[in-house]
Amino acid sequence: MKNHSAVILLLSKSLELEGQKPLYRQICDVLREAILSRRLRAGTNLPSTRSLARELSVSRNTVMSAFDQLIAEGYLKGAQGNGTFVADELPDEILRFRFKKVLDNRQAHAKAKLSKRGSEITQIPFRVERDSDNTRAFSIGFADITEFPLEVWKRLLARNIRNMSRSMLGYDGVLGYPPLRAAIAAYLKTSKGIECETSQIIIISGSQQGLDLAARILLEEGDEVVIEDPNLTGKHGGAFATKTKISPIPIDENGLNVSEISRLATNPRAALITPASQFPTGITMSLSRRFELLEWAEANNAWIIEDDYSSEFHYGSRPISPVQAMDLGGRVIYIGTFSKTMFPALRLGYLVVPPNFVDAFRRAIAFTSRQPSFLEQITLSDFISEGFFGRHIRKIRAIYSERRSCLIELIERNLVDFVEIKKSEAGMHLVGELRNELCGRKLVESAAQKGLFLSAISEYCINAKIPDALLFGFTSIIKNEMAPGVAALREILECSN
Repeated sequence: MKNHSAVILLLSKSLELEGQKPLYRQICDVLREAILSRRLRAGTNLPSTRSLARELSVSRNTVMSAFDQLIAEGYLKGAQGNGTFVADELPDEILRFRFKKVLDNRQAHAKAKLSKRGSEITQIPFRVERDSDNTRAFSIGFADITEFPLEVWKRLLARNIRNMSRSMLGYDGVLGYPPLRAAIAAYLKTSKGIECETSQIIIISGSQQGLDLAARILLEEGDEVVIEDPNLTGKHGGAFATKTKISPIPIDENGLNVSEISRLATNPRAALITPASQFPTGITMSLSRRFELLEWAEANNAWIIEDDYSSEFHYGSRPISPVQAMDLGGRVIYIGTFSKTMFPALRLGYLVVPPNFVDAFRRAIAFTSRQPSFLEQITLSDFISEGFFGRHIRKIRAIYSERRSCLIELIERNLVDFVEIKKSEAGMHLVGELRNELCGRKLVESAAQKGLFLSAISEYCINAKIPDALLFGFTSIIKNEMAPGVAALREILECSN
């Protein structure tokens, strides 16, 4: 079927020789629309590229480019010696047919469901995406990246890129870069009193991977795990542990109440704790309570998973040694991270595991994820061994201490009628207990409308019956944001009272 004059007329009316869109693209668009609207029917024979170019006063290459594009898309087909034709079966028709089939079968698709654990994860009240600007009052849990020695990091990174070897491109080092593991072991010994061998250090991509690995390797399906109440993710605090039963244990002024485990749990196989600065209460587990927990683990053949996310940030006397440093029976899995001390994008952390379990963790990592980026591991190793990490910690601890004191003073001077600050000696946020039966969650919503980021402690409770409180982050907030933030919060509290 030939319809050359119609094609020529259609194109000649539509082309803009001086237009911004390339001529070959204009020809493509016009012919495609004509084919889809059935003005050019299946099997229509198009003019030759030479004759069409002459009629349109364009180069033959322009027409050839347009035809080639439409052939590639499936709208045209070329027959050797017979010219170019509109295709019998159009790609858009195929797509519409497939879409109709999807709609017709939506009931079948509705039967596809997440697993129980997948459903639980979707219900966790946790922000998946984080704001890029965390300097506003009163964001919690963020390191101040403006104080990080970025130029030093870039220099070390550039040096390691220049010296990169082919061995860094392979699968070597499942447990992590050996010098980094040695540097971490040395740091733990001098700063936290943890006596461990380099062989016990395992590099991971962050605390969540460490929790997941510990659960996979140490816990059976249906095993019971005790967790602090309140805790980071509220009623979903044990979602890390696949197919385990979670039993929340209340917190008192000494940390996790070990004496309550026997009453509230049946036969727990592990306890997940944050003893340095319990989240969200900020309570530091007492020395006697740590020994009590170790005795419980020994007596019940149970594990202790110690998440030490913020022990570098202490503002009073020297902190109590981690539970791992007191462990003589090999009951503690210790998790450390660099995202809180350095910057969040550095997805590097570490585990300290008992010597006889290292091989099990090594095999699990090799099977599930392999090691994090070797280039960043090498750079972090240099950053620690050349003294930059220690200097950064000392500097940032002093800055955070100053900000903490400033925020306490502002709150006590301006919000004393509404909030009572519970002063802890560690951590990255303050807890302000609410007076006058104020509702934390309602205040959080009102604060968000004013551009303030607050959290209510009730969001993190499971069964715990504790006074409602607000969490005030201070680590990433520049000081000139504090006073306006407190003033704005006072307005909200006055309206809510």
